[in-house]
Amino acid sequence: MSVLVVTGTCTGVGKTVVTAALAALAMARGSSVAVVKPGQTGVGYAEPGDLDEVRRLAGLDDVHEFARYPDPLSPAAAARYSGLPPLDLSEVARRVREIAETRDLVLVEGAGGLLVRYDEDGGTIADLARWLGAATVVVARAGLGTLNHTALTLEAMAHRGVQLAGVVIGEWPEKPDLAMRSNLRDLETIAARPLAGALPEGAGALDPAEFLLAARTALSPPFGGTFDAATFRDEHALTTENP
Repeated sequence: MSVLVVTGTCTGVGKTVVTAALAALAMARGSSVAVVKPGQTGVGYAEPGDLDEVRRLAGLDDVHEFARYPDPLSPAAAARYSGLPPLDLSEVARRVREIAETRDLVLVEGAGGLLVRYDEDGGTIADLARWLGAATVVVARAGLGTLNHTALTLEAMAHRGVQLAGVVIGEWPEKPDLAMRSNLRDLETIAARPLAGALPEGAGALDPAEFLLAARTALSPPFGGTFDAATFRDEHALTTENP
């Protein structure tokens, strides 16, 4: 069974685009891939959700959403507010294992950050990753504040015995500011490993062919890409001539 969980340091960091990029590269290598979104929140029942974005960008139809709540809250809070049944993470784990039996890779995209609650017992995507024995990709912002958010996320993962697959910047602008460029080295120090990728700003608006090319240059070789953290860091390094 090969399952990879995708979480974020907070909401709106680019998890869905990174999930689509991981799926696109795996499919390009000939792997059978499924993407699971245990709980979608903040989207109406008839509206397109995160999996529709994955389907469009990666050209993947093997997608699975287990619950949807229209209010933009955590899955546990959204279920409580709507009166709908909350997710059962043990059942989610069972269904993911079942899907993984016939796929080379299953990508599980969480909602919000690592410790967002899915049920009234306090279950989180970290618990799901641990139950599945799945390594986890952490998607982080590039700018000011990301160092604290990333450090807290990685510390929580280590405390819970969740393996880190890599830290990926969800959106890297064409003209990064001082904080973004400075953060590159510090993010690697926090993770104790090279950066695993950086998706370019606007990648989610590309067509599938363009997106595949962007994904290949934006993710590191373990994920099927060509991204080189040292080269990327040197390109954006802070110098006295280029402050």
